[in-house]
Amino acid sequence: MIPEFRERFGPTAQPSVYRAPGRVNLIGEHTDYNLGFVLPVALDLATYIAAAPNGDGKLRIYSENRREQREFDTSTLGTVGRTGDWTDYPVGVAQELVRAGMPVDGMNLLIRSTVPDGSGLSSSAALEVSSALAMLAGRAFDPLELAKLCQRAERNFVGMPCGIMDQYISIFGREHSAVEIDCRSLGHRLVELPGGITFVAVNSEVKHELSGSAYRERVKECAAAVEIIQSVFPDVQSLRDVTEEQFSAVAGRLPDVVMRRARHVVTEDARVNRFVEASTLGDLAAMGKLMVESHRSLQHDYEVSCEELDFLVDTALEIDGVYGSRMTGGGFGGCTVTLVDADKAQAFREAIAAAYQRKQGVIPRIYRCEPSAGAGEVKKFETIPGLT
Repeated sequence: MIPEFRERFGPTAQPSVYRAPGRVNLIGEHTDYNLGFVLPVALDLATYIAAAPNGDGKLRIYSENRREQREFDTSTLGTVGRTGDWTDYPVGVAQELVRAGMPVDGMNLLIRSTVPDGSGLSSSAALEVSSALAMLAGRAFDPLELAKLCQRAERNFVGMPCGIMDQYISIFGREHSAVEIDCRSLGHRLVELPGGITFVAVNSEVKHELSGSAYRERVKECAAAVEIIQSVFPDVQSLRDVTEEQFSAVAGRLPDVVMRRARHVVTEDARVNRFVEASTLGDLAAMGKLMVESHRSLQHDYEVSCEELDFLVDTALEIDGVYGSRMTGGGFGGCTVTLVDADKAQAFREAIAAAYQRKQGVIPRIYRCEPSAGAGEVKKFETIPGLT
């Protein structure tokens, strides 16, 4: 990566390299923007940015994956508008840094990412967080405030009303652990996963155009549910506050679609807590059952699954060694995540790939979900293939 940086920006440039991981969410989908609970892990799939000052007042950003370069005048970054392409993420971050009193000086950035776009593994947050670290260039910034800043960039500039999970886990990820995040308090606890198992993500290789508009609709539908529920339970501020008993008491007051959206969120929050308990006890059967329940709720109540994801889940459940499977991410494509016996993971990979190829005519990309560390500067390049 450093030779490529010097080839593009000059042979004397000595860049620093920053890394921010993608994530897979084990359970707790569409609960973060309802201020509930989520249980993601940071991945070894990550976005890397090599960065060095250039002294000419220009922010130059080159994406190796897209083979595209963009240039911005740092003195007018605040007036740059949204373009709808990949540069919205780093530009949105730059604007938020300036607002936070962290000026962005002229610098060259070279981006290389192993997080696949449109996979539901949070390539956008990985780009936001790595961009923020690169533009900070070693200046201190509170990690939680950095997660909130990157979330604001996506909400305010990119225009996606996301919760904070993706940016949070990209920063606070830990090796060997899942991270349960309370999206209201923004606290977290590490959750040890049982031995002898692994999580495997399978990419459906599809991303339906519905995803952006449907996401915004779900946010509005959840807000509508809260407004009606507050007429009975005034203390409710978000769906996170609604117990399953309270929901049963008010469900009949809600329009059918709004009721089903709320039911998913209320029951999904409960599933996260039960999943953490099952993981602590090493109860693999219970963990798998909760994952399947989560998928069915996303499929039927929240309606963010699709034919390809449903096929992957249903097929996985027929393969030996699988405890549970569900879609992960925003939906309408992207990945499933499957809990499988570690000794049978390779056989699972081969079986699911063959079945999906027969059904869809596509060989899916498959990723091992190894819990990894959160974002930071890369010091030991020899441990990262392709960075030397």
